[in-house]
Amino acid sequence: MSKVAQSERTHIAFIGKRNVGKSSLVNKFIGQDLVIVSETPGTTTDPVKKAMELLPFGPVVLIDTAGIDDIGELGEKRISKTIKIISESDYALLVLDSQEKLSAQEKNLIEQIQKLELPFIAVINKSELGINFDLIEELNSQRIQYHSVSCSTGDGIFELKEKVSKLLPSDEERTLIGDLIKQHDVVVLVVPIDLGAPKGRLILPQVQTIRESLDEDAIVIVTKDKELRAALGSLSHPPKLVVTDSQAIMRVNADVPDEIPLTTFSILMARYKGDLPEYVRGLKRIEELKNGDKVLIAEACSHHAQEDDIGKIKIPRWLRLHTKKDLTIDVVNGHDYPDNLSKYKLIVHCGGCMLTRKAMQVRIKQAKLVGVPIVNYGLAISYMHGAVPRALMPFSEAISAWEKL
Repeated sequence: MSKVAQSERTHIAFIGKRNVGKSSLVNKFIGQDLVIVSETPGTTTDPVKKAMELLPFGPVVLIDTAGIDDIGELGEKRISKTIKIISESDYALLVLDSQEKLSAQEKNLIEQIQKLELPFIAVINKSELGINFDLIEELNSQRIQYHSVSCSTGDGIFELKEKVSKLLPSDEERTLIGDLIKQHDVVVLVVPIDLGAPKGRLILPQVQTIRESLDEDAIVIVTKDKELRAALGSLSHPPKLVVTDSQAIMRVNADVPDEIPLTTFSILMARYKGDLPEYVRGLKRIEELKNGDKVLIAEACSHHAQEDDIGKIKIPRWLRLHTKKDLTIDVVNGHDYPDNLSKYKLIVHCGGCMLTRKAMQVRIKQAKLVGVPIVNYGLAISYMHGAVPRALMPFSEAISAWEKL
């Protein structure tokens, strides 16, 4: 369980006003005093995340958030962070005070949750003091499911954990490569070892692809791009699929015979966490870029930029070479996804391996709402190096979108 990446866990946000007991409830869920608890309003400032196993559901991340009734300029920034966390979470616990009716802030928060179509449950805390009948009526009138607990006495906590574990949304049908292969199929994974490769380990999409392939009882061969021809030549039968790092697509595309299906780790991630047909449609905008157009390159993780960094150096260079246009290119990292996307003509996003699927979907939806096409790194790189539509051939929905361009 401890080895499950945060991006692959279901994210549960604990939200509500200050001093309703959000932090206390998080501690009760975890079974330890991880989050600082105080009677002073506004103790929780930035979101606090904790990974745990919620049985019988499985691995999750609990997120304690700042109160939605925080005050002042700093309070507004904290509220903004809380709203962002809510939009990217998979489930929410709206913590309420048993002595009070729904406040204006809580009613507004419920509206936002419902607009985001985020599943949630209301948790009425401080039940040992009695529960306001008007609060129950308000929740019933809106058909909001609720559960009462006492973080002080522990009453109702175990039952709440059991209830939440059964209500959490599940993505069991999502697969990275499992639906493309079967038992005893041979899969060749091309993993270049260059300046961008982390020392002593593989990157997350490569590890996930290996694990899923093994789960399907497939035979996995991992090789560097320079050894690919030798690897293919050693096989008595062609492999079922070749998957390569996007940056090696030129060499790999030339070395892999046309009859062998080929794609990239990033395109697998585009389908797994993003929207592959939407990304394919975004390729059209690359050809429509003009001098002076602004392009956003968004990378979900923060890291020290290497000498030939993929996001900061290579993709901007390839875009300018391909389009032969004088483009203005902004690069953002981590959670710094701009609020004003409408000023961009194209968004080139990373594979999103460090984001939850929900967070990646939110970013795609934000781009679509303002009419800005979006593609991901691997798809854009494959396209600009002549490997599209070949790299899309394993995916019927992607080919369908390509043929409509």
